[in-house]
Amino acid sequence: MIDRPAASPKPRAGTVLQGGRAKAYRPLSAEDRRHAYDEALAAYERGDFFETHELLEPAWMGTDDLPERHLHQGLIKLAAAFVHGVRGNPTGIAKNLAGAREHLALAVGTPAAAASGLDLPVLIGAIDERLARLAADPTDPSIEAPALPWSKPR
Repeated sequence: MIDRPAASPKPRAGTVLQGGRAKAYRPLSAEDRRHAYDEALAAYERGDFFETHELLEPAWMGTDDLPERHLHQGLIKLAAAFVHGVRGNPTGIAKNLAGAREHLALAVGTPAAAASGLDLPVLIGAIDERLARLAADPTDPSIEAPALPWSKPR
């Protein structure tokens, strides 16, 4: 479980407690976060996984809403997995897919998930399938990125 009680009940300035750890918080308006999110998903669909990661990071750091943070961080880790895929690093793929799965699962059923337009359970299923393929052949660097499953037309 990622969200556990923190040792300190209050985060220091400029941070949010996420997973019991202080994480960067640089407030960004909902409109700017949505713009970053939309741009990032367009980059993902083009196969530009590094750009996806870079575009989503301000949205992740820009909210103190934990489900929204989990959604963004899950997508960041999903993109990072396929940066490792491009580099031929199956260990990096597996590690980031597992992290993506964990964060996305924490966003399922939340207002952030509903607003995302993504079908997170389907995306998690695709991640599970890729993790199973990597478990069957841990040296396989060719595990391709899953298409983004939309819960509603874009």
